[in-house]
Amino acid sequence: LHKQSSINHRRDEEILIPQTPPYSPKSLKHPRSLPRSINYLFKEQRLLFIFIGILIGSTFFILQPTLSRLGPTETHPSIPKSFSNNVVSHTQEFSVSNQNPIHGKMGRVPVGIGRRRMRIVVTGGAGFVGSHLVDKLIGRGDEVIVIDNFFTGRKENVVHLFGNPRFELIRHDVVEPILLEVDQIYHLACPASPTNVMGTLNMLGLAKRVGARFLLTSTSEVYGDPLQHPQKETYWGNVNPIGERSCYDEGKRTAETLTMDYHRGDGVEVRIARIFNTYGPRMCLDDGRVVSNFVAQAIRKQPMTVYGDGKQTRSFQYVSDLVDGLVALMEGEHIGPFNLGNPGEFTMLELAEVVKDTIDPSATIEYKPNTADDPHMRKPDISKAKELLNWEPKIPLREGLPLMVNDFRNRILNEDEGKGA
Repeated sequence: LHKQSSINHRRDEEILIPQTPPYSPKSLKHPRSLPRSINYLFKEQRLLFIFIGILIGSTFFILQPTLSRLGPTETHPSIPKSFSNNVVSHTQEFSVSNQNPIHGKMGRVPVGIGRRRMRIVVTGGAGFVGSHLVDKLIGRGDEVIVIDNFFTGRKENVVHLFGNPRFELIRHDVVEPILLEVDQIYHLACPASPTNVMGTLNMLGLAKRVGARFLLTSTSEVYGDPLQHPQKETYWGNVNPIGERSCYDEGKRTAETLTMDYHRGDGVEVRIARIFNTYGPRMCLDDGRVVSNFVAQAIRKQPMTVYGDGKQTRSFQYVSDLVDGLVALMEGEHIGPFNLGNPGEFTMLELAEVVKDTIDPSATIEYKPNTADDPHMRKPDISKAKELLNWEPKIPLREGLPLMVNDFRNRILNEDEGKGA
């Protein structure tokens, strides 16, 4: 009986306790949720902040085209053609007044785009000319990678750049391939041997692979012992293909051939410079060139060596003039070749007199037999560079030579001290 009473009691409780519906996420939604959202927006002035944000954004997009029209239109001759074309294609959506980017006039440029920082490789960048070129490129804000095996280059020429985050030095011989991502290649590395052909071939392959613009530093030696005076770029030269100087002369002529073949066959953007005698600080003390020979001999109180009768002529340009010409050629729209040299012509005896006046009036001259295939006359015709590159040398020999002498004197003094002299 007691057990039956308990069962009846529990049954009565189950009837009295209301049944709770099972949990469902939909049951959380209140039919009055929309008014609550509106109340949330009005609470603490949140709606006011939303309207202010919309107003600021609308004002910016309305005024931005007007401000860009008021800004000056700048030309960017140093922007590569491929980059310029990309800028123009994106800009045409906003402006129909675009002009030909090849001439540096691109119409309206999107806000925030100025001159693009280039990534440039300079082979032989630790050498005499190369190190001065690197200084100029770093000075204008570019990133520079120097490739050098230090066969003739010197770390001292670039040591002042070691702490610069935009400078990189790679010890490498260009006769072996190398993979880099760059915009421009200045190919200066070239020992006087057939290996310069392999180096040129590898650098042209790199230019083709990454779409870089390639500049070959050729030489006036491609004219050989010229029968034309002064020499124009159209002159094909008078070179002995089996002579003592032919490995350098013919190597550079072959390099020019390869450069033009890559341009015609593969569309590589190329430039060719034919460099005439150049002098200045950082030249090798004993590289066999006539200016460095005379200066080093005069400082060391040795006789200046003149080969032959000393009536052979040469023209001498200061290194900063050459660097300006190389950059103008790279940034221009003309392939070349271009003669880069100083048309001021000196005989070897006249050069010796200038060196004596600068260093030591008591210096003497020693005559030796002339070398084989030595050119009798060498003088560039630079009318093409004047017209198309707007370039010509500015520093005469008597102004530039003292700057070189100061550098040589310091280095020879340190060299002698190191030997205990």
